[in-house]
Amino acid sequence: MNTTAQSLIHDEPAPSRMQWIWTPFLLLCLIAAAAALRRLVTLLAPSTSGPSLTGSLDADFAARKTLTLLHIVPALAFILLLPGWFARSVRRHSRAIAILTRILLVLGAVIGITAIPMSFHPVGGINESSASLLYDALFLFSLARSAWFFHQSRLQLQRTWMMRAIAVLLGIATTRPIVGVFFATRTITHLQPQQFFGTAFWLGFTVTYIAGEAYLRSRGTVPVTS
Repeated sequence: MNTTAQSLIHDEPAPSRMQWIWTPFLLLCLIAAAAALRRLVTLLAPSTSGPSLTGSLDADFAARKTLTLLHIVPALAFILLLPGWFARSVRRHSRAIAILTRILLVLGAVIGITAIPMSFHPVGGINESSASLLYDALFLFSLARSAWFFHQSRLQLQRTWMMRAIAVLLGIATTRPIVGVFFATRTITHLQPQQFFGTAFWLGFTVTYIAGEAYLRSRGTVPVTS
């Protein structure tokens, strides 16, 4: 194992700090995976039990079935592989982490590119579209920087930018409970999905990205030359 790879392992947070990091991280991964699986089920085996609370949303995604599948299948694979990319046991093997990083970079590129047309004519209108496009651009930029530094074998910078991309990606998981709160309070607020989806997207992506950036800076892993 080379010196740079060893430094990445030693740079990992101490076990005493891991619980408060892993718990929200795994929870977001679980939410994202569950959302992707539900979308797959509704697309491949649509319900015939009649209208539901999310019926109009399901119909919107069904109208773009191929594009939606091209987006969520790689996203599900990315989310399922993500905990392994952070695991100490995997990071001890430089070849394994290199292969996993390449897979995540390819999957991430597909996710980011397919998210662009997915952002056109969304449920939440221009508010949701602007949030989606802004954070998708940030995701693709971070992913491209990560790929560039990976190609240059500058692993510390590669890891930092990959984690930025991941923080953006997990923002979609944070939007889910926010959307759930809006749905649960509709009898009080009288807001329709078209009115609150954009706000939920801005809140979810922004909070998760800020949390990710704060984590990186708390570890001192944001080099001046990044």
